[in-house]
Amino acid sequence: MTHNEIREKILQLTKEYYKEKFSDNNFIPGKSRINYAGRVFDEIELVNLVDSSLDFWLTEGRYSEQFAEKISEFLGIQNVILVNSGSSANLIAFSALTSEKLGDRRLKPGDEVISVAAGFPATVTPVIQNNCIPVFVDVDILTYNIDIEMMKKAVTEKTKCIFIAHTLGNPFNIDAVLKLAKEYNLWVIEDNCDAFGSKYNGKYTGTFGDISTISFYPAHHITTGEGGAIVTNNEQLARLIRSFRDWGRDCYCAGGENNTCGKRFSQSFGTLPYGYDHKYVYSEIGYNLKMTDMQAAVGAAQIDKLPEFCEKRKTNFRELKQIFTKYQEYFILPEATPNSDPAWFSFIVTVKEDAPFKRDELAKYLNDNLIETRNLFGGNLIRQPAFKNKNFRIADHLNNSDHIMNNTFFLGTYPGNTKEKLNYIESVVDSFINKK
Repeated sequence: MTHNEIREKILQLTKEYYKEKFSDNNFIPGKSRINYAGRVFDEIELVNLVDSSLDFWLTEGRYSEQFAEKISEFLGIQNVILVNSGSSANLIAFSALTSEKLGDRRLKPGDEVISVAAGFPATVTPVIQNNCIPVFVDVDILTYNIDIEMMKKAVTEKTKCIFIAHTLGNPFNIDAVLKLAKEYNLWVIEDNCDAFGSKYNGKYTGTFGDISTISFYPAHHITTGEGGAIVTNNEQLARLIRSFRDWGRDCYCAGGENNTCGKRFSQSFGTLPYGYDHKYVYSEIGYNLKMTDMQAAVGAAQIDKLPEFCEKRKTNFRELKQIFTKYQEYFILPEATPNSDPAWFSFIVTVKEDAPFKRDELAKYLNDNLIETRNLFGGNLIRQPAFKNKNFRIADHLNNSDHIMNNTFFLGTYPGNTKEKLNYIESVVDSFINKK
């Protein structure tokens, strides 16, 4: 057999392996765990992964190019830069704005960046890591997104950027954020990690800001295991993002290419000797945070399923909301932001102060019955040990963030949660409430 014939046989056997190994998804109420998130895949992802491994091209390659192009087509955004995680995407997106090549608009140490405390730390930590100052604004409990009136009052002469997430897939008020950014000439970074596929005014989130970020961790809308992406329509920012991702190098040749600029040995940089090899000129303090081609191979298959996954998340959200609506005297139920169509990351609910039980009692009961729950990530981030003695400013108060820290949790809307599982969740919630 030729190597191509052997390859085809391997890929055919991979399909058969998938059917034997992964096709049994029988759910047994009370014995099978209901996860809040997880991988949903079929033989296509597995075949792509094995196919990529047979190339043994371990860095970015043909699948990386394919995956990036598919994201670009889906969002209608020109530049997609793949990275090894959503957190890395946030770090690189923010770091790129510190480049001296941006002139007066570059972010400098001491500049203020508007964000929220009720969220995931990776939206805020790049600000601290680059010696800028997070300004924490409280959130609205119905949408769990930034309080717009407090955001407006948070702006000072030091404010240079707004860096916030679409909380759990629910878009923040993009019109208000962009209006404020335009008025004060602020950068806007959309953390779209939990909202890939959500829409605002009929347009996908992640397409409004100067830069946006995506995560492909298994909990998110599609997965590559570890992985992420940064997207922008700004060509200068795209060049800077690639530089910060690729060790800070000035050269923009794709992997395996040379002399794209045609001036590889005929330029001057800093105090380097004239003609120093452009492939080894470093203009930024960068990292190496690229995605591998095997990860991209999985993503290239996953993204074709994204519309289907998003619809399933919306359906699961509606089903869960119906369950909790029966007991709305005890719960604050989530609402979509006006003009939005969220592809919900999860179903979030807050236990009211006068309910005859606490959040932790219900969460424990659900988990004891094999139904996973999660708090809203870090709760109020300033309460976390990592933020002790860090330089930040509170815009006004964080009362709702504290309330969320103590009273809020979420359940999974991911496509692996079937109607059968949702029926079991309903029976367990009913059982808990009836005991109270």
